[in-house]
Amino acid sequence: MRSPSILSSLFRFVVPSADLLRGVCLLSGVCLISMCTSPGAVAQDPLPPKDKRIVFLGDSITHAGGYIAILEAALRVEYPDRQPPEFINLGLPSETVSGLSEPGHAGGSFPRPNLHERLRRVLQETKPNLVIACYGMNCGMYYPLSDDRFAKFQSGIELLHNKVVESGARIIHLTPAYFDALPIRDRLLPDGLDEYRQPYAKYDDVLEAYSQWLLKQRDRGWTVLDVHGAMKNAVAKARESDPNFTLASDGVHPNAAGQAIVAGPLAAHWGLSLNPDGLPKHPRAAELVELIASEQNKLKLAWLSITKHVRPGIPEGMKLDQVAKENLLTEQKIKAILQP
Repeated sequence: MRSPSILSSLFRFVVPSADLLRGVCLLSGVCLISMCTSPGAVAQDPLPPKDKRIVFLGDSITHAGGYIAILEAALRVEYPDRQPPEFINLGLPSETVSGLSEPGHAGGSFPRPNLHERLRRVLQETKPNLVIACYGMNCGMYYPLSDDRFAKFQSGIELLHNKVVESGARIIHLTPAYFDALPIRDRLLPDGLDEYRQPYAKYDDVLEAYSQWLLKQRDRGWTVLDVHGAMKNAVAKARESDPNFTLASDGVHPNAAGQAIVAGPLAAHWGLSLNPDGLPKHPRAAELVELIASEQNKLKLAWLSITKHVRPGIPEGMKLDQVAKENLLTEQKIKAILQP
């Protein structure tokens, strides 16, 4: 059996020790129940066969890709004879839909990228059937809640939604991830400042407001799944026995266990089953997710280059035909694992 540390290595933000995953296993029953029973999270819109290309948009949490690899693995486990859709991760670190950027972002070297600078190219080049979008963590710039910043987040989400629908694709919105103040409490700032070069101490209140607004859009027929609530509930439950438990040691970026919880609402929505540890129900699940993550990472960099993002620091991707060749052996290994 593969150790939790191997699973952790799949993702950019690594679980610091096996103790954290053991903690997640203790609370996983509660976590998965909360994700599956929250309003709008039950499988009411299973992934239809026509969804042959799924594009994931978001910030560094999506770019890390852990939850996307888990979802593809779960789909392939449950439907081994079905041609899987193409999962394209186009998450971009630092990105917002609000178009805002705090002073001194990235040490002053570049402002936060705005999704709307690249959205048209993304939709034209990838031609998705379905878009999954998770924004909000960066959109408030780690400042206290304000009407102006909230309005920019709302208008950015509205524009994203409308542009995707106009392209002929469907869209599923995910509420932003949970901001955990506890592990970085010594460097957080109080309310009432003019400028925040470190996060506001109660920044999760901002993300809660953003999440509640997104969930309210269900009344308009939007599909919105509650990642924020799933993570917040999981952390609260775990802290009943471990007061220092966290899913994000830097307060923002979910570790491997956190990425598995992010996958939960979409898995439930699509009627896919996950084990209590957040992995697909397969004896070689960790190996399968690792192989799929390898494939997805190559495709991610290729498509980010094709769609001409403007964020510095992202490695240049290979050409798609080269990615296909490099993924051939990996795909053979995946199919061998999935054979009964």
